[in-house]
Amino acid sequence: MQDRIGTSAPRREAASKVSGRSIYTDDAPSYETLYGVTVRSTVPHARIRKIHFAPDLPLDEFTIVSADDLPGPNVVASICEDQPCLASSKVNHVEEAILLIAHPDRYLAERARQSVCIEYDPLPAVFNPALSTHAFKTCNISKGLPTQAFANAPHIIEGTYTTGAQEQLYIEPQSIDAAFLNNTLTIWGSMQCPYFIQKALDRVFPFPSRVIQMETGGGFGGKEDYPSILAIHAGLLSWKSGKPVKMIYSRGEDMAATTKRHPAIVKHRTAVDAQGRLLAMEVDILLDGGAYATLSPVVLSRAAIHATGCYFCPDIQIEARAVATNHPPHGAFRGFGVPQVNFALERHMDVIAASLRIDPVTIRRRNFLQQGQRTATGQVLHESVPLQELLDRALLESSYESKSGLGIAASLHGAGFTGSGERYLQSVACLERTAEGKIRVLVSSTEFGQGTNTILSQIVADELQLPLDDIEIVQPDTSIVPDSGPTVASRTAMIVGNLLADAARQLKSPGVNKASAKYVPPHGIAFDEATFTGDAYATFSWAVNIAELDIDQSTGQTKLKDFVAVQDAGKIINPTLAAGQIEGGVAQGIGFALMEEVTYEEGRVWNQRMANYTIPTAADLPPIRVFFLNSDASQAKGLGELPMNAPAPAIANALSRQLGTNFNHLPITPEKILKCDRSR
Repeated sequence: MQDRIGTSAPRREAASKVSGRSIYTDDAPSYETLYGVTVRSTVPHARIRKIHFAPDLPLDEFTIVSADDLPGPNVVASICEDQPCLASSKVNHVEEAILLIAHPDRYLAERARQSVCIEYDPLPAVFNPALSTHAFKTCNISKGLPTQAFANAPHIIEGTYTTGAQEQLYIEPQSIDAAFLNNTLTIWGSMQCPYFIQKALDRVFPFPSRVIQMETGGGFGGKEDYPSILAIHAGLLSWKSGKPVKMIYSRGEDMAATTKRHPAIVKHRTAVDAQGRLLAMEVDILLDGGAYATLSPVVLSRAAIHATGCYFCPDIQIEARAVATNHPPHGAFRGFGVPQVNFALERHMDVIAASLRIDPVTIRRRNFLQQGQRTATGQVLHESVPLQELLDRALLESSYESKSGLGIAASLHGAGFTGSGERYLQSVACLERTAEGKIRVLVSSTEFGQGTNTILSQIVADELQLPLDDIEIVQPDTSIVPDSGPTVASRTAMIVGNLLADAARQLKSPGVNKASAKYVPPHGIAFDEATFTGDAYATFSWAVNIAELDIDQSTGQTKLKDFVAVQDAGKIINPTLAAGQIEGGVAQGIGFALMEEVTYEEGRVWNQRMANYTIPTAADLPPIRVFFLNSDASQAKGLGELPMNAPAPAIANALSRQLGTNFNHLPITPEKILKCDRSR
């Protein structure tokens, strides 16, 4: 059979998507449906004094919900329950939700939204995270005796590196349908994590809820936590009106109000010897969390753990904090804090190399982690660490030795949840045999373009030696499927895939027609959340990227000529889909490096249109040449987030080498390149 592990089986949903049969949230029937809109704050920080409705607005025709109408706590359930569903007396960021309005005519609903006038008493606002006095989370990682190492070091090199916010810009905006019927609230929508939404609904509503994923047009982390807010809003309108409610954001509202990648300021102070070997590292990380915590605590944890990257250093001190500002909240985005810290680290490695007149390749070879060594958290790397092999392959494929001005960057990414996260989730996956002999897959893992349905089908088909067409993926529905965990953290193939393989082995026993498997932590894996020591991840994926580019000195435009991405992500289940994941991650990394710049004015996203928020098009992308090592390994490892981590520093290193300056802030726009040239 040609559709099992290691082969490029076609996407399971491809035919329905290209034929237009796939049903997205906006395609769902809208009989007797009300259209919901959100009245939002126009100021970043203020007390709400009074709300006025236009005198000619027939209020009895509209369903209007305020914070006073909530049937339960006014809180969005997350890591920290600091975010209200609707602002009541105070707003903490521009675009914060204050009122909800619904009407059978979507245009009248919009007209009503625009007719609302809110009076405010302004409060001081903080937009610079360095001036914030409120930390959502701090974490410190210590290893060895860095103070002593710095005192005796022959060279100490420092650098500050900053990155801005980045918009996920999924194709389909945030969208939710809600229906309150027979004392049960049902939610359909575009989402990554149905059980996250279920948890949020259960916190607000005193009656049962059900969450169903519709076809989802992209996520990249942006549909990890934010859909909980929209589901609560649509649910409130449906509960109060007794009618189905549809809430679909415009592109402008989506870009203005929803979460983005955390802006970061990362400072490095590094002690090295004359050969460039790392003796001690001090890293200071500051993330702008925005007005509410959302997922900032766990983004910060991953950022801190990955701050020293692919390199061994005996003495390390990492201090990290995510703080509150009056920007709209920041949240999950592919890479989850690692792209920011890896940009800083990989740029800093080139700065060290230049300071000591050592080639960037050489300094990496001398410091790469090796099997048996300990990471910053003290985790012993028991598995092979193929960084030297990845580097060799990348150098070969890019013809590095025969060219000049190329940029190089390495990265690692911990697969699955940090620390005891997977142990806490206790994910479950199920299989059922139908009367027709088909196998039904019951998991909450969602397909949103990355290939989940295909690779999970391949895993089950391979274990049971069945054709792929005999495997059916059940639509994620919290009333039917078990909680297999959220579709985040590069965990689907590694965690959920292994659970399904276990369940499939149970189905081989005579008479067994239904089987389930529950996550069991690997033996010997332990992490101390209080001290940030121990085994942060069960395994790591690794990559080396090399970028080749030209610079138009008259316009400041950067033209990428070639991009080589070599990685080890263990067993590759579907080579075509895996390569597509790398290509997509590199494309987003190119945008992060060169053009994607969220511009804030007094806390408001100014460039909230695709006309003025620039992302790479096909014309901006070079040939992205993808290579996998160890693709026939015994286990799959995390892949989805790995390709986001190294493209930006590889590009910045190439630009810095060619122009003889340090580009330490992202994005590196043409204006910044021209300014650099004028100052030389």
